[in-house]
Amino acid sequence: MGSEATCRATCNRQKASGKARLETEVLQFRGGDLKLSIPFGTMTAVAAKSGVLRVSFPGGVATFELGEAAPKWADKILHPRSRLDKLGAKPDWHACAIAIDDGAFLTELEKRIASLVIGRGSKGLDAVFFGANHERDLVQLARLKSWLKPNGALWIVRPKGRADISEMAVMRAGKAAGLVDVKVVSFSATHTAEKFVIPVAARH
Repeated sequence: MGSEATCRATCNRQKASGKARLETEVLQFRGGDLKLSIPFGTMTAVAAKSGVLRVSFPGGVATFELGEAAPKWADKILHPRSRLDKLGAKPDWHACAIAIDDGAFLTELEKRIASLVIGRGSKGLDAVFFGANHERDLVQLARLKSWLKPNGALWIVRPKGRADISEMAVMRAGKAAGLVDVKVVSFSATHTAEKFVIPVAARH
């Protein structure tokens, strides 16, 4: 998941205390009447000095009083990790994608790893990417788990902010399937990806 901090922000003489969030491709702030959502691609200047992150974009100049985190946030904006880096994709991976509706991601993944099968699975996979849009989709987790290598990973990709498939529901389903959650990343502006693995004690 993205970085998050409570801070004071200023934009075009408007000041507010609230919560700043650094996602994969966007910097957000919510506090009082000040609401910002600044895509990295629109930023014309990014700098950190004396604990303050300063961002120039078409809507003006925004500053965020982040303290020690300011240079780290600036570096993440200027040198963002790719989605595949966050997912840990490796050149020797054999993976499958089930119900993933993101063509750009599938193309990126196929170029990065040894093999990718779309729409079906097999035994001994390093990773399974599963798109779940509703809680009822999660009944498939035990079957998907059976395709993994002992140290493989099941990534559940779900829409953000949807009551019909909450984070709690995903965690519950993963546990019921004999999996443990170890990581959450922002998959895209609209989706979250949660990583599940087989507990070390249960690996054979």
